[in-house]
Amino acid sequence: MSGIETVAEMMEIAAITAPKAQGKNFIVVKTLLGDDLKRIHDWMVQYAEVQKIPGFARDGKNVLNSGALVLIGMKDADVADLNCAACGSEACLVINTVEGEFQGPQCALRILDMGIALGSAVKTAGMLNVDNRIMYRAGVAARQTGMIDADFVMGIPLSVSGKSIFFDR
Repeated sequence: MSGIETVAEMMEIAAITAPKAQGKNFIVVKTLLGDDLKRIHDWMVQYAEVQKIPGFARDGKNVLNSGALVLIGMKDADVADLNCAACGSEACLVINTVEGEFQGPQCALRILDMGIALGSAVKTAGMLNVDNRIMYRAGVAARQTGMIDADFVMGIPLSVSGKSIFFDR
């Protein structure tokens, strides 16, 4: 196992063990390596052309030039059942009724859980000096290509080089 794979595994652990509302875990994680990175890249470049969204091609290049792609998402998250209105509805919504790049709507507290998991993961990578960036677009690609079974997912490409490949914006 390479150093970057070890860091990816530690990031998965950080995401899984991150605090969650009501102690319920709906977080799913997966790390992509090698040919899977090319598959994600190719999908992102094609999607950029079809949808006329150049950011997908730019981020796809980052994924291709990375050593790993850590995916962190949610699957089958139920509502917190608090009727807190944070999602914009007076009563808790029926989730996963709309299909798009992701499935939604999602409970705001479960999205917070995912945000905390993402933060814990990138903190771990940062502490180990591995360059990374949370990418919505890489998550879309991973979900749409079936590389992860998740309703909502973000991708975190990892790189070890003399200059961060993610400072291209």
